[in-house]
Amino acid sequence: MDKYEQLEEIIKTSSHIVFFGGAGVSTESGIPDFRSADGLYNTKDVQFEGYAPEYLLSHDCLFNESKVFFEYYRQKLDTRNIKPNKAHSVLALMEKKDKLDGIITQNIDGLHQKAGSHKVWEIHGSTLNNYCSRCGKTYPSDYIFNTSGLPICGCGGLIRPDVTMYGEALPEDAWTQAIRLIKQADCLIVGGTSLSVYPAANLVTYFKGKHLVMINRDQTPYDYKADLVIHDSIGKVFGEIEKSL
Repeated sequence: MDKYEQLEEIIKTSSHIVFFGGAGVSTESGIPDFRSADGLYNTKDVQFEGYAPEYLLSHDCLFNESKVFFEYYRQKLDTRNIKPNKAHSVLALMEKKDKLDGIITQNIDGLHQKAGSHKVWEIHGSTLNNYCSRCGKTYPSDYIFNTSGLPICGCGGLIRPDVTMYGEALPEDAWTQAIRLIKQADCLIVGGTSLSVYPAANLVTYFKGKHLVMINRDQTPYDYKADLVIHDSIGKVFGEIEKSL
């Protein structure tokens, strides 16, 4: 039995599957990740040269150098025209066929929902949601991208994306629900993440179920704990098993 057949068998025999994904799920749609050689953190841009990438997406930059933050944000994180890939569509199909209890994602692009998934927990927030940092009023998903300069609310507060910046706590509800899902799962599929970003990587430690599946191009610190490891493109892997669902 090859690895694809093993994965198909695990999915077939599991009752409570949860998917936990990272940047590798989105890169196959053309969205650069943050840490690879051609990712956002290593893209040379004269305008932002001299700034640490972590700072450009931090709470401090958002409020202390707001013009720099929004220029960077509008240039680098506008994914409105990006389409979901095979991994997104197969996960949506699994949910439709009641083979998936939920998706926990570190991504902020909303591509899982665009593909048709509804049970999605975004532990780093989403660029599709915006709100006033002073009064809490919400704004349309493309409001910040469609404006220039500083987005200011009628109350005078700064309108910000509902994204967890460096220096901010993760959204409590999404984090709590992610832990609940993983604790109840009998199969956890981890895909497209190096599991090097904390505290998100700690989520895997809550899994006590039967099957831990790791799908990633490169090795992860948790490969040794998994009963199935596939080092390949997550889109390719899901494309191979789609016909068996």
